Amino acid sequence: MLVINDLSLRMAGRLLLDHASLTLPAGTKAGLVGRNGTGKTTLFKAITGDFPSETGSISLPKNTRIGQVAQEAPGTEEPLIEIVLKADAERNALLEEEKTATDPHRIADIHMRLADIDAHSAESRAATILAGLGFDDAAQRRPASSFSGGWRMRVALAAVLFSEPDLLLLDEPTNYLDLEGTLWLENYVSKYPHTVLLISHDRDLLNRAVNSIVHLDQKKLTFWRGGYDQFERQYAEQRELQEKGRVKQEAARKHMESFVERFRAKASKARQAQSRIKALEKMKPIAAIVNDTVRPFSFPEPVKTVASPIIALSSVNVGYTEGQPILKKMTLRIDADDRIALLGANGNGKSTFAKLLSGRLKQETGTMTVAPGLKVAIFAQHQLDDLRPEENAYEHVRRLMPEAPESKVRGRVARFGLTTEKMNTAAKDLSGGEKARLLMGLSAFEGPNLFILDEPTNHLDIDSRESLIHALNEFPGAVILISHDRHLLEATADRLWLVKDGAVNPYDGDLEDYKTLVTGVSGDRRERREADKASKADRRREAAQRRAAFEPLAKEIRATEALMDRIRKRMDLIEDELANPAIYEKDPSTATRLAKERSQLAQTLAGHEEKWLIMSAEYEEGTAE
Repeated sequence: MLVINDLSLRMAGRLLLDHASLTLPAGTKAGLVGRNGTGKTTLFKAITGDFPSETGSISLPKNTRIGQVAQEAPGTEEPLIEIVLKADAERNALLEEEKTATDPHRIADIHMRLADIDAHSAESRAATILAGLGFDDAAQRRPASSFSGGWRMRVALAAVLFSEPDLLLLDEPTNYLDLEGTLWLENYVSKYPHTVLLISHDRDLLNRAVNSIVHLDQKKLTFWRGGYDQFERQYAEQRELQEKGRVKQEAARKHMESFVERFRAKASKARQAQSRIKALEKMKPIAAIVNDTVRPFSFPEPVKTVASPIIALSSVNVGYTEGQPILKKMTLRIDADDRIALLGANGNGKSTFAKLLSGRLKQETGTMTVAPGLKVAIFAQHQLDDLRPEENAYEHVRRLMPEAPESKVRGRVARFGLTTEKMNTAAKDLSGGEKARLLMGLSAFEGPNLFILDEPTNHLDIDSRESLIHALNEFPGAVILISHDRHLLEATADRLWLVKDGAVNPYDGDLEDYKTLVTGVSGDRRERREADKASKADRRREAAQRRAAFEPLAKEIRATEALMDRIRKRMDLIEDELANPAIYEKDPSTATRLAKERSQLAQTLAGHEEKWLIMSAEYEEGTAE
């Protein structure tokens, strides 16, 4: 059992926890949630004894083993499997002692203890964990130094999982994982035999891997039973009740204060007034809700619409070395309104495919047809290093708008979701989430027709991820996503493509089916789906045919929208002129003319709006599945 009592933590003068308390029963699997910067990682450091507390205490049962992912990823010449096996300190010590022990009784004790900790299956268990995190048999025998930093962090995660501590602390463990690794980890943590405290912004992981939520908010810790969705619902209900109670209490307080002021001096009412004064003194105020709102993402619409298909591939091969293609014989089509999620383990070619579509990599063979005027934007985490460290967000955008006035530049930065303070902060001093917002905004600056996002949710908290989902769903262009965040994919993508074995093909299933494929957890979902008369592929083809049939109507709708925008802009200009009082004295005839024009424009706009509504309804009905 983990017991946190009256704990206060302060970092660099800023109070992170203020007399917070929490009891975590043994065997609990809890997600630790809260906005970025509230102190979740610092709390982990306090639990391990690496950060001092200002007040209070943290207690655990004697000899409790605490495990967390090492800050430094292993980079030695040892094979991965050996690094993971060495994470079990007791097993290693017993095996070393066994080599030199001579006392028969001690040798028997060693063998008994090795049997108790299931040492004989250690290598098999270590290999299973490494395989779940994306390392095949050959990779497990390679030295750690031959892998990149991200893959080494997976080895560090595998090591702590293999050591099976009594209290497992995981801080954003999915940041270095692909979707396949995340699905495996979700299943592993849900079955973990001891206590888990998990920091994550992955909604699906927090719904499926844990059975409770610890919320760090307003410098306090609150324990909630259930997954994240249940917590979110209960928390919203609690806030609503709290606000109603505060309003009711405030009304009662004002009524009492009014009574006291009116009758305090009257002898006949003095006793009642004193009674109310005492009641006011005892009335504990209900705190007002602090609305720590998340600023929205906003991506500009494409400057020019392009007809579908925006990209068509025919028997395309692509790779980095001539004659050695990574992806082969791709025949695919991307339409102007597609929402596609790319599935497949890291190393199978998802990023290579994204580079091909963005024009950063040329095909070796085959035909790639791109719609005239197509603009493609790509966001990838490694591009964060491309930001100019000493320049702030305003200066980054100013380079793209050299002639624009300051107000317009700052307005454009604000659309990235950065506050005035943050847009004046050097890029090197921004948080990971703020850097991601800046880079996403810069990537989509020109209004792309196709927006490719490679792991966009790393460093974003849950509320910011929801804001990103809304922005992508409102974005009128095509979107291609590579992400380990299943909630993001389910909320935005309507097509799944699997990148595997050197090919990219439509995946005829949903993400739950894909989880079954990855984790091996079987079910009858696929059988039920295959029994359907019309497959999803058939429905998608029918939908594409309907969109093509209604394309002339769609063009007329867009033309009407453009016309309405021009009318509204003209009406705004007239409103500005008529708002100037001087025009009525200096040039009354112009004022009269403008007023008539405004009236005529309003009538014209109303007619176009009615026409637009009729056409839109016809289009929606005709293209609906």
